[in-house]
Amino acid sequence: MSKLRFRISMSLDGFVAGPDQSVDNPLGIGGEGLHDWVVQLAAWRGAHGLPGGEVNESSKVVEEEQAGIGSTIMGRNMFGGHPGPWDPKHPWNGWWGEDPPFHHPVFVLTHHPRESIEMQGGTTFHFVTDGFDEAYAQAKDAAGDGEIGIAGGTAVLAQRVLEAIFGDQAVREMAATAWSAGIRSGGTASTSIIRSMSVSDCLISR
Repeated sequence: MSKLRFRISMSLDGFVAGPDQSVDNPLGIGGEGLHDWVVQLAAWRGAHGLPGGEVNESSKVVEEEQAGIGSTIMGRNMFGGHPGPWDPKHPWNGWWGEDPPFHHPVFVLTHHPRESIEMQGGTTFHFVTDGFDEAYAQAKDAAGDGEIGIAGGTAVLAQRVLEAIFGDQAVREMAATAWSAGIRSGGTASTSIIRSMSVSDCLISR
């Protein structure tokens, strides 16, 4: 049985990004604070080609979520760039440079068609305009014996993943930060960070 692995950093009160998301603040105001727990880890930094980092109780969570992934599905906001049609004069190839940390096929959900982009290190970005079901079908085929990772995902993607896992096992790994405002996994905004902590919460669904 294939497994779909949903991983997202979420505040204890359900926010996955800060308010006022924009090209300059893709995670919203204060949104990067949701990921403070992971960017300091050696496991995360090594995968992104960065030196140093800590080893602590959260390291195992990151190591496990990186292992065994054969393909990834992500939303257009996580791939980034700008809203609307792709700009051929200013091509955007993601946040991660020439050698992204995925090293497998990545399927980007978007309303705007684009040719696939082959990067260094085995990552190829494919742009899917036919919705989550089509992206899931392509990712499942590409993953082979591996699992399918869900990278990021606010309103539409997160909701669709939890509603339509087609009988596969879904594993959600969450690092929680306590906020009082931002963008919830179901949408809408409302700001102030209360406190941060490292938490892993796994949910096996159907």
